[in-house]
Amino acid sequence: MNSLFELSPKVQEIKKVLTDFVEFECIPAEQVYHAQTKIGKDRWNYVPPVIEELKIKARKLGLWNFFLPKYYKEGPGFTNLEYAVLCEIIGRSHLAPEATNTAAPDTGNMEVLAKYGNEEQKEQWLKPLMEGKIRSAFAMTEPGVASSDATNIELSIVRDGDEYVLNGRKWWISGAGDPRCAVYVVMGKTDPKNKLIHKQQSIILVPANTKGITIVRPMMVFGYDDAPHGHMEIDFDNVRVPAKNIVLGEGRGFEIMQGRLGPGRIHHCMRSIGMAERALEYHILRLTDPKKRAFGKLLGEHGTAMDTVCQSRLEIDQARLLVLTAAARMDKEGPKKAMKEIAMAKVIVPQMTLNVLDRAIQVHGGAGVSQVFPLANMYAMMRTLRIADGPDEVHRRQIARDEMKRANTLRSHYERRAKL
Repeated sequence: MNSLFELSPKVQEIKKVLTDFVEFECIPAEQVYHAQTKIGKDRWNYVPPVIEELKIKARKLGLWNFFLPKYYKEGPGFTNLEYAVLCEIIGRSHLAPEATNTAAPDTGNMEVLAKYGNEEQKEQWLKPLMEGKIRSAFAMTEPGVASSDATNIELSIVRDGDEYVLNGRKWWISGAGDPRCAVYVVMGKTDPKNKLIHKQQSIILVPANTKGITIVRPMMVFGYDDAPHGHMEIDFDNVRVPAKNIVLGEGRGFEIMQGRLGPGRIHHCMRSIGMAERALEYHILRLTDPKKRAFGKLLGEHGTAMDTVCQSRLEIDQARLLVLTAAARMDKEGPKKAMKEIAMAKVIVPQMTLNVLDRAIQVHGGAGVSQVFPLANMYAMMRTLRIADGPDEVHRRQIARDEMKRANTLRSHYERRAKL
C-alpha cells in the first residue's frame, strides 16, 4: 500500500518487525487487557500488567520512540514520512501506541520538552518519559470557556517570588487518571491584560502530586471511562510550582501550544488510518462469513453490500495520500509550513474513519455495537477526534481563509487572460 513511497532498508525491516508485533502481540493482548481492567481492584490505581509486558517486548525489538523526528537529537532518526508508515501500523491496536511509547498525550509533551524545554526540564521530565518510566498529561481545555479558541483560556498563573501560583479548572485531560502520570503540561494566563492576545498565555510544568490539585471526576466518552488512562476534570486551587518550571518564558504559551498540536494532529491521523484498515478487514470477513447467511445468501451477496466495501477502500486510500503528503511537506519545509495540509488531514481522516467504522458496524448487526467486537469502542474513540486538538469547524475555517488569500492573484490572472 505504500510502494509508491520509497523506504530505506532500515525502515522496511522495522516495518516488518512492527507489523508482526502489532498483529501477533498487541491485538491478541487486547482481550487480556480488558479482562485485567475489570478485576476487583481500584480501576484508577491499577495498570493492567499486560501493557508493561508489551513495552518490554517492544523495547527488545527496537520498536520504541519512533515519533520524534530526526531533527531532534533525542529522536531515533526517522522522517515524518517514515513515521507515518509505521504509525499507521501502530494505529491498528489501541495497545500498540503505549507499548511502543508513541501514545498521546506523551508524544506531544515529549516534543514540547525536546523543542522548547531547557536542559534541566529535559533531564527531569523528558528522559523518564522517553524511557517509558512515567506518563504525562496536557491540560488546556476548560469547562467554562469555548476552548476551541485557545485565547479564551482562563486558568491563572501568577508569579509570587520564586514560584507561580495556579488557580482554575481543566477538563478532558487525557492521561491524568493514570497512576503513572507524573507531570501536567499546563496552559494558562500569566498576562491577561496584554493587548497582544497571543502573548497572554504561558506553559508551565506541574508535578502531578503537587498540593492543591484535585481530580474531580473522569469524563465519560459514550459511556467509556477509559480507566486507568481517563479524561479527567481537574481543579487547581492555589497550586504552587517553582518558577523554573515555566517553559520558554512568560507569554510563549500560544506559540508552544501551536508547535505541540500540529505534529500531534497528524500523528492522530496516521494512527486513524490503521484503525480504518482494521475496521475494513472486519467488514470484509463479515460479508464473506459462510455462517452468517441471510435469506440463503452470503451477506456480501445482498444489495449494495459490495459497494460499501468499495467506498471504504476509496476513502481510506484518499485519506492516506493526504496524510503522507502532509508528512512529506513537514519533512521538506517544517511543521509550520505544512499547517494547511495537517488541518485538511485532521478534518478528513476522522470523518473517513467514522464512515468506515459505521459501515463495518452495520454489517455486524447487534454484535457491531456490542463488546463482542472492538468496533463500538473504536467508534467512540474516533468520534472524540473530530473535537480533540481543535474541532473540525476551526480547521475548516483556517483552510478556507488560506484559500481566500489567493483571491487577488486569481483575479489578476483572470483579468490578464481576458485581455488576450
